[in-house]
Amino acid sequence: MKYMLLIYMNPTTWDSLTDEQRNGVFSGHGEFQKIVKESGEFVGTEALTDPSTSAVVRVRDGVPAVTDGPYVEAKEFFCGYYIVDCETRERALELAALIPDAQYTGMEVRPIMSHGGDDI
Repeated sequence: MKYMLLIYMNPTTWDSLTDEQRNGVFSGHGEFQKIVKESGEFVGTEALTDPSTSAVVRVRDGVPAVTDGPYVEAKEFFCGYYIVDCETRERALELAALIPDAQYTGMEVRPIMSHGGDDI
C-alpha cells in the first residue's frame, strides 16, 4: 500500500530553531531518504515553496477566479511530502517518525487511493 507522509511546518517553530537544529533537519532528510531507498519503500518526494507564492483557483458559475496566497490562513502549512510503499500502516507510521521534521511538528500519514492501472 502506498502512503503519503505529509510534512507540515509552523513558521514560528521553524524560526525558533537554532542553525544547528535547522541543519539537522536538512541533513536528516538525506539520512531518511537513504533508509527508504535501501529498503525499497521509497516512491518519491517533493518540497514546496512558501505558501505566499501559491494561488487558489475557484470556479463559480463557470467563471474561474484566482486568489493569490494560501487556501486558508493557518499557523501551520503543508511544506512537502514523501510517498512510500509499505506493507503495513504501522510501517508507514514508523517511517513518518523518522522524518526529522517530526521532532518539531506533526506528520500526517495518509493512504493513497489506487484507481487501478496507473499508480503513482
